[in-house]
Formats: sequence, C-alpha cells, structure tokens
Amino acid sequence: MEQLFNNTSIINWLQYYAQNTDIDLEHVKMIDITRKNKNVIPTVESHRTTLVFTNAGIDDIFYRLWNAGLGECEVWYNEGSDPVGEIFHQPVKDMINRGINASAAMLIINPNARSTARIGLANELFSRGSIHYVGSEIRSIILNKMNVAPTDDICVISGESIAIEAALIAVEGSVTAVEYNRADRATMEDNVEHFGLQNVNIIEHVDTRSLSNLPVPSLVFLVASASTEQELECLTQLNPKIDVVIYTLDFTVAASMPALLEKYNLTDIDTIQVSVSTLERNHTFKQQPAPWIITAHARG
Repeated sequence: MEQLFNNTSIINWLQYYAQNTDIDLEHVKMIDITRKNKNVIPTVESHRTTLVFTNAGIDDIFYRLWNAGLGECEVWYNEGSDPVGEIFHQPVKDMINRGINASAAMLIINPNARSTARIGLANELFSRGSIHYVGSEIRSIILNKMNVAPTDDICVISGESIAIEAALIAVEGSVTAVEYNRADRATMEDNVEHFGLQNVNIIEHVDTRSLSNLPVPSLVFLVASASTEQELECLTQLNPKIDVVIYTLDFTVAASMPALLEKYNLTDIDTIQVSVSTLERNHTFKQQPAPWIITAHARG
C-alpha cells in the first residue's frame, strides 16, 4: 500500500503551518491515521497542538470530536491536498457537518489539553448496557499491575472497562477485547465508539482461528472462569513470553492459580487482595467486592 505521508511531505506540512500561523509547533504531536489504527480523540484531549494526517472520505471526524466534549478546539486547515494556499480556522463545534474530502494535514488546537494520563475512569463515563463495571479504584490497581506500555498489544478477556483504559494507554499498540456474551459485545462496541478508539478489535472466542489475523498479545488480562485454562493454553502457544494478570472474586480459584500458571511455564507469581470502602451520605462505609489479582511472567 502506497504511503500517503512520507518524511518529505510531513516536513512540508510543518513548514506550511509554521510560515502561515503564529502557532508554536515546538511541542506538536503528530498522528498519521492513514497508516495505523490511531486514536484521534484521546490524542487531542492530551495535547495542546496535534497535527493530524488524514485521508479523504472520513465523514464524521469533527462530529466525533464535538461529541467527546472537544467542540471548543480550533481546527486550522486548507482546502487541498498540498501544503499551499489559504489557511482557514474554525472551532470544532462549527464543523460537525463537515467531513474530510482530501488527503491532507490539519492542526487541532486544544487550549484545555491535560498533560496527565487518566487512569481509573469514573464508571459514569462508560456506556451503560449489560456490563457491571469494576470500581474505578480497583481498576486503577489492575492497570498498575498490567503496566501497559504505549506499544503493547494486549488481550483483555471479559474486562470491558479495562480494555477501554488499556487502549487509551497503548496508543501505538492494540487491544483485542474478548466478549463471550452478545450483549456485552454490543456494549463494548458502544464504548469503543464513545471513546473514539481505533485500536480495539472485538472478538467472541479465544482460539487460534479467532486470533490468527490479530496482533500477537504481549500481555493478557482475564477474569477467571471455567475457560481460563483453555485461554492460557492458547495464548501461551501464541506467545510463550506473554505476561498475565488475572482477576477473581473466588478465594479457591485464586489459590489454584499458581499451579495452573506454572503448568504453562509462567513464574514470578504474585497474588494480592484489594479491598475498597467508600463513605456514604449516611456516614457509613460501603465495601466494594474484594477481588484477588494474580500476576505472572514468562520464565526466562
């Protein structure tokens, strides 16, 4: 496939905006959504200046930005495919009915960009549907244990909100979200659309066929179930060096995990229990379910 934007064209676009605007490009974040599944919305949220390289035929990009609360961001653009001619600029909220009709680069300025990563999103931010989400405090600890890197390819099994947050962190990687239940898959699809994620693949089974055309995961998070051993067998065959994080509310299951993990050549096993209580309006404490979280790494 021919590459639309090479080093020369990228430099030309940077020079075009540098010469024709007063925008400080020193800390510009560049994102080419023609080459990989890149997430425009989280990128714009976390960077003051984003240079987006895009191809023609994207009809709803500005509507999605507006729907994500980025309507006040300003877009600088021209009308052609080359870095020449007049520059226009408008707030996103005035462009929601426009699409992208030419392959080009546009600058998106977000004066309210946040520089810190969001970990442990409030459950209210996720799409309401069939899924009962784990508490945000416990999710923060799970993500800490997962230690997601920007380039990680991750498999998340029955961990819907974990999949969303992992995808927000793994901006150069991908998330394969496994949802066995049809209603849960539908809710997961709603969340992917709501957060504007392009690096999430949703599948309904863990087997060699389902995973064959997807990135090989370097990390898996799974909720323990009757199919856990089959899932571990499949994933360790795909990647013997895979890291594993397991969630369970069952002490017996947690106690059985070290032997199962060692069976698949996983070691450095660590098991913790997390307990979170919240103060209610009536001045009593309400305790959340206290899960066991088990982590393991490949031997050697």
